[in-house]
Amino acid sequence: MGDNPKMPDSYGLVRIGVVGTGAFGRNHARVYRDLQADPVLSVKFVGVADADLARAKSVASEFATSAFGSVAELVASGVDAVSVAVPTGAHLAVARQLMEAGVDVLIEKPLVSTLAEADELQAVAQQHGRIVQVGHLERFNPAVLATVPLLTKPMFFEVHRLSVFTPRSLDVDVVLDLMIHDIDIVLTMAKSPAKEIHAVGLPILSKKVDIANVRIEFESGCVANFTASRVSTERVRKLRFFQPRQYVSLDFSRQDVLVLTVEDGADARAETDLFNPASVASSAFPGITAFKPNVEQQEPLRAELTSFLRVVRERCAPEVSLQQGRDALALALQIVDAIAQHSRRAHLEELTGGVS
Repeated sequence: MGDNPKMPDSYGLVRIGVVGTGAFGRNHARVYRDLQADPVLSVKFVGVADADLARAKSVASEFATSAFGSVAELVASGVDAVSVAVPTGAHLAVARQLMEAGVDVLIEKPLVSTLAEADELQAVAQQHGRIVQVGHLERFNPAVLATVPLLTKPMFFEVHRLSVFTPRSLDVDVVLDLMIHDIDIVLTMAKSPAKEIHAVGLPILSKKVDIANVRIEFESGCVANFTASRVSTERVRKLRFFQPRQYVSLDFSRQDVLVLTVEDGADARAETDLFNPASVASSAFPGITAFKPNVEQQEPLRAELTSFLRVVRERCAPEVSLQQGRDALALALQIVDAIAQHSRRAHLEELTGGVS
């Protein structure tokens, strides 16, 4: 990772900072403030930086740290690693400035706006021997961690991620804002490149696509259906998949996993609701076993940032690498393009004013 990578001080202390004090940056600041109390982690929360110094001062005051009006000032304070939580369009410039100064970075999703920018990030990271971790938060969701050991050969995914509308993250559409979480998870679980994409999306309350439905067939034959909306009346974060003789249902919000396994010789009966654990447990459907794997409840962001600190200290590979972030971005951009193509075929621009 370079000939002379910058290392935390001789006592193992990692000096951490945050660039960007919007909703995401504020949450990173909150968790870093809390992690300082863990003597095992040995972390010092140096401060937050934002071009809006008043906002930086407000967040710094809330979490008992220092405020800086620029990346250069934060770097001069002596940080080893930084969370980059600025708008997506500024990710490359901020991350480049940090890495050129010898600072490791965790970059919020989506990684950047284009594949060319992702490639430039990779080149800068390699040139300066820097660690880059991508902020795909759901990888650290306890329900996902409990599900990964159960994977055999998933062949069909059904994924829903619905949120109520907020004015946050309107610089990107719903695919790069919300669906990219699930794109990353499914890519990790399916372990196969996409072969064919069908997608439709519409702008509803913003000038970007706010709701999208996507069907992807992978080279392995696995199929995934994704629905993402930021104009829903409810909040849903669920992923379900089928693999040979098994159904797995994962709820991101509740951090809960249900597994139904069909044993050889199972005898279906009409009165059984297969997806009701109580019905299965009643033996109305002999040969079907339901169980919930142990899920260790924790805040995914705390787990993500703890992992980042460990990687910075130990100079090891991050849980979500720059390449994996690029792969998720590449598929998300293919979906965005497929939505645009569908909009042109369906002449939706005439009704929506265009999809940007």
